[in-house]
Amino acid sequence: MDNFRELNIWKNGMSIAKEILLITKTFPELEKFGLISQINRSVISIPSNIAEGSGRTTNKEFCRFLDIALGSSFELETQLILSFDLNYLIQEKFEELTEELSELQRMIIGFKRSLNQG
Repeated sequence: MDNFRELNIWKNGMSIAKEILLITKTFPELEKFGLISQINRSVISIPSNIAEGSGRTTNKEFCRFLDIALGSSFELETQLILSFDLNYLIQEKFEELTEELSELQRMIIGFKRSLNQG
């Protein structure tokens, strides 16, 4: 891949990361080293692994990093569910974020399939 910045999965990952990093600033201070830290690491990992994988020399290596990004997205989904259950997220925002995340997961899986076929 010539430039990861052209990948829609990276762009969407960055968009979700920015949105969630802003949202976690509104979480209770007591979660600073707990849930906030976990969420922020997970969400940053998604576009970071997509970018890192794009710089690898083989599709197999790239797919390994896409797997890591996908794993981070499922971690993030779990953390968002917990945040909603703890009333840190309102239902509307929770549903919006989980739908965006589900769409990104589908995109990563589809992109990975296309690499495996190529």
